[in-house]
Amino acid sequence: MKKCIFTFMERIATTELIKWKRNPDRKPLLIRGARQVGKTWLIKDFGKREYEQIAYVNLESSKSLQAVFSEDFDVRRIITALKIETGVNIEPTNTLIVFDEIQEAKGGLTSLKYFQENAPEYHIIAAGSLLGVALGKQTSFPVGKVDFLDLYPMSFSEFLIALEENDLLDLLESEDWVLIKSFSSKFIQLLKQYYYIGGMPEAVLRFSKNADFNEVRQIQKRILDAYEQDFSKHAPHEIVPRIRMLWNSIPAQLAKENKKFIYGIIKQGARAKDYELAMSWLVDCGLVHKISRVTKPAIPLKAYEDLSAFKLFVVDVGLLCAMVDVDVKTLLEGNNLFEEFKGALTEQFVIQQLILLKEMSTYYWSAEKATAEIDFLVQFSGQIIPIEVKAEENLKAKSLKLFCQKYKPTTAIRTSMSNFRKEDWLLNLPLYAISNLLKVK
Repeated sequence: MKKCIFTFMERIATTELIKWKRNPDRKPLLIRGARQVGKTWLIKDFGKREYEQIAYVNLESSKSLQAVFSEDFDVRRIITALKIETGVNIEPTNTLIVFDEIQEAKGGLTSLKYFQENAPEYHIIAAGSLLGVALGKQTSFPVGKVDFLDLYPMSFSEFLIALEENDLLDLLESEDWVLIKSFSSKFIQLLKQYYYIGGMPEAVLRFSKNADFNEVRQIQKRILDAYEQDFSKHAPHEIVPRIRMLWNSIPAQLAKENKKFIYGIIKQGARAKDYELAMSWLVDCGLVHKISRVTKPAIPLKAYEDLSAFKLFVVDVGLLCAMVDVDVKTLLEGNNLFEEFKGALTEQFVIQQLILLKEMSTYYWSAEKATAEIDFLVQFSGQIIPIEVKAEENLKAKSLKLFCQKYKPTTAIRTSMSNFRKEDWLLNLPLYAISNLLKVK
């Protein structure tokens, strides 16, 4: 018998929310994340588990509460209005207050400062699909008065839980590489499914129930359409065409052997200054990950960031598949004509998993004359770790070898479809185990 929806949708972020609730110095919490990554579901599920009642309001649709925030920041007055709007008798000790799409209410974000200063006993979570954009415009936003949590599409680990493959996940986390090797074909098959389905919760949930790839693609296309509508509805009118052109150019950018972003692919003669605002908008609303080049692999990597060279990835590998109409047969069974773009999907998958490892920062490196390139370079716990990404079992790593000879990192990672293997100068980590990166010795 299948488990209930809440088990299917188990999110690792729930652990972070529980920590937040139990923190005596808790502040109002802002959850940032792209549309459809599961923010509202996560908050409501957490509220049902941890509180007696939830006072939930969506400020995009609640015009009466929008007006309350624009009047003043009297916390008691806001609570009274919230009680009337929700019908919930709000008590600080047993009620979770939720302001969804808080950026839609003028003064909504600013009010959190007054909750933190004047009524810290209330448990408040605010969320919004365009929070990143709104925060950039909030010149009076009170720094230090709120806590933050960034939510992303479901990880490969969460995907395994959703498909009731908990034993396989436990095996991965055990790092028993001999036993893991025995089930490598199973892991690879699930990984290819994840490439197609991605981590958008609705797509994962429907697949876990019906195992219908066509239904997954319909959901993905609907999400992509919603993003396009957001461009027109929420972005400054003058940059909407550029947002759309830049967004639609990303698959072609990633299809190149050198995945460095080239403005000329958007449009012949395109220049950086013409697309800066469009790119910032996409990054701020969480639809795009911008990974910058560093000129030197030294600590801190941020100090050696080359702002003129970067790669752009989309929010989710499944959505990338949908953007270019990769069919499920090609992905699961293979096709020689598909080999080049497979590298793009693989890098997209890896960056999605790396971003979830919050203890580190991620860049890429290339030599000045482009004679060598390292797909990703991460800084963690006082060391720099180069990561070479291979789509299949091709274990040639010329750039990685050159990098190691020159800079002599303590750890070097090649991630591929091959099994775990430790050599003198590098460690081969299976793609499906990339989330183990920080644990591997």
